[in-house]
Parts: sequence; structure tokens; C-alpha cells
Amino acid sequence: MNGISLLRLATAGSVDDGKSTLVGRLLHDSKSVLADQLQTIERASRSRGRPGLDLALLTDGLRAEREQGITIDVAYRYFATAARRFILADTPGHVQYTRNMVTGASTAELAIILIDARAGVVEQTRRHAAIAGLLRVPHVVLAVNKMDLVAYDEGVFAAVVADFVDCATRLGVPAVTAIPVCALHGDNVVEPSARMSWFAGPTVLEHLESVHIDHDPRRRVARFPVQYVIRPQTAEHPDYRGYAGKIASGLFHVGQQVTVLPSGRTTTIAAIDLLGEPAETAWAPQSITMRLTDDLDACRGDVIAPSDQPPPLTNEITATVCHLADTPLTAGDRVLLRHGTRTVTAKIKAIDSRLTLEDLSQQPDPGRLVVNDIGEVVLRTAEPVPVDDYAASRRTGSFILIDPADGATLTAGMATPTLGRRR
Repeated sequence: MNGISLLRLATAGSVDDGKSTLVGRLLHDSKSVLADQLQTIERASRSRGRPGLDLALLTDGLRAEREQGITIDVAYRYFATAARRFILADTPGHVQYTRNMVTGASTAELAIILIDARAGVVEQTRRHAAIAGLLRVPHVVLAVNKMDLVAYDEGVFAAVVADFVDCATRLGVPAVTAIPVCALHGDNVVEPSARMSWFAGPTVLEHLESVHIDHDPRRRVARFPVQYVIRPQTAEHPDYRGYAGKIASGLFHVGQQVTVLPSGRTTTIAAIDLLGEPAETAWAPQSITMRLTDDLDACRGDVIAPSDQPPPLTNEITATVCHLADTPLTAGDRVLLRHGTRTVTAKIKAIDSRLTLEDLSQQPDPGRLVVNDIGEVVLRTAEPVPVDDYAASRRTGSFILIDPADGATLTAGMATPTLGRRR
């Protein structure tokens, strides 16, 4: 299995669109459910008076989820086929838990957005599409579910797809792959559907196995946030100084000239320790200890980057954000900004706009953002922060805002190309 590629994917959809059932069907029909798990689901289905196997119970693991019939928390599932390994995040569809969808999709390389064929595109669908575009998820699959309830009508499918593609294009979502499915009966999930012979495209699993995912670290800017400084100061290692952490993106090699930010000091990589052994190269997402030629004053929160490709260092950040907390975010608020391993104090200098999901227009100067709002803000930080454009690096172009009073997460932000502008 070590030579098989890995795909991270997330599912999203409005309440009762059949998202958990689709995931359960995908796991069941791809033979990824253990016998004891299947027996447990069978007993749970019978105890709830269900006529057949309720596959949604494979992912709805919380008691409250099973009682209410909705997904509340992000459920992660790991499975594999002969072609590829998968990490699947089944995210909640209810508007109250949109923040969990942001969490699940933040590392996804593909998002499956479900739509009930009878309801078509609704407000929560537009919100999920906006988040997929905001998070720069490279691939989006539109699964038009419950086709059995519209008599497997090709015209209904085409109308839903046209409506969604128009919305997705305006929200910056990349090319969409649309698949008509019936998760309850398994049509076009793992096996092709004889009842929708008019559809010539792949099944959901076929697309997941064949979609191209670029994992080449050489195509990404190299970034290494320092998490911990290792100085054992023992007789065996009296002069050892290593900078430990997880490579956020790109590739590093011994002898490479690098710059430590925010200090701006330049040096070269003297050695890389990987799993206790020396290595000539290392790449994301490996955890390493990096040793530098010069003894620099580098500490947790600093970022090490190639000297010829450093991230912009700025006290002013313009970003598109999704507000996650019940407490509104207001211009003038003082917050903590967590970027990688670095936390600095910041102030909301301005809230430039808010996305109106009804017609996808931008409301200028809304004054504040409430829970689940998506908008553009300008932040002023007390210290310079090395922030990339999110399009160049999803890890070092993103951040969260934290309430300094209680430590609660307020907002997830993605830096835009206009970062560092002067107002």
C-alpha cells in the first residue's frame, strides 16, 4: 500500500440530502466495512425499526447524531482500494455546524457536494460551494442524489447541474464533475446504474480513483514553521541546535540557502534529521529537525523559507474569512491571530464586504460579520507576520482569529493577493 497515492476528500450537503448514506454506501460497496462493524449497524438499524441496512449509521457515530438523524461533528473514515488510499471527512450539512465543514475541507483535495434532486440548489448549497472556492479545493464533484425520487429523469439532473455550475463559477469554484446518484440503492456510487443508462460518465468511486492529484512538492513554495528548538546540551551533543517542526509545503535540501523570518537573517541548511536519521532532502508533510550553519536567534513561530522565495512580511493583511463564532466580528475588535505556530495580537481594521448568498452579491462595509458569514477583512498585526497568498500555499496562507478573553476560535481566514496593502 505504500506505493499507492493518497486522496483527501470531504463531503458536504444540506440536511437530509443523503450525505451520510452516500458515504456509508461508498464504504459498504467498496468492501471497506469490517464484519463486526456491519453487524453493529445491522443491530442498530433493526432497533430503530428501519426496513433495511441504514448505511448512514456508519458515519453518524455520536448518539445525538443517531437520535436526530443529522451529522454534527466531522467523521473521518480511512479506506483503500487497489487503485488509491482515501481519507474521507464527512462534514455536517446543518447551517449551525458550517464551521465543522470548514475544518473538514481545509485539507481536502476534492470535495463532494450533494444536492437533493427534488430541492435543487439551496442557500446551504451555495454556502458550501463558497467555502470550497474559498478554501481552494482543487476538485469538486456534484453528486445529484435521490434520483429515484424524480424517476431518474435526465432533464431534472441537467437543470440542477446548470444551476449549480452557474453558482460555482461565480464563487470561484474550479471545474465541476457532476454525477447523478441514488445513494440509498447504490446507483452510480460504486457500480454503474442500469436505471440511468443515459449517463456515460464515471461512478463516484471511479472518479475518486482516477482524478489527478498533484503531490509533487517541487511545485510548491517551500515553507517550514518552527515548532520547537532542540538543544540537548549533553556531553554527547554539546553544540547541537536543531529546529523541529512539520514542513508546511515544498521541499528542502542540505546546502540550500534559507532565510529565517521575521528576523530576515540568511544562512544555509547544514543538516536534516528525519526519523532520527540524516537525510539530504525532506518535503511536506514530513516532520523533521533542521540544523543551520549559523547559530541564529530562531524560535517557535518563526518560518524558514528559501532565500529566493521568501513569503511577504507584513503588518497588514487583507483576507477572505468565514466567521465561525456566535459572537459577531466587528471592525475595531482586538483579537489574536494564529498563523502556523505563531500567535500575535491583531486588530480588525476594516470589514470591507460580506457575501450575500441569496444572489452572490457583495455587501460593502457591513460593519460586522455574524456566524457563517463570508466576507473580506483587513487586519493590522502588532508584529510582522510572514503570510503567503493562500493560492500559493494553503498552509502558510491561512490563519485563525482567536478571542483573547477565552481562547475560542472566532474566524478562519485565507490571505488574498492584496495582502499588505496600505489603506
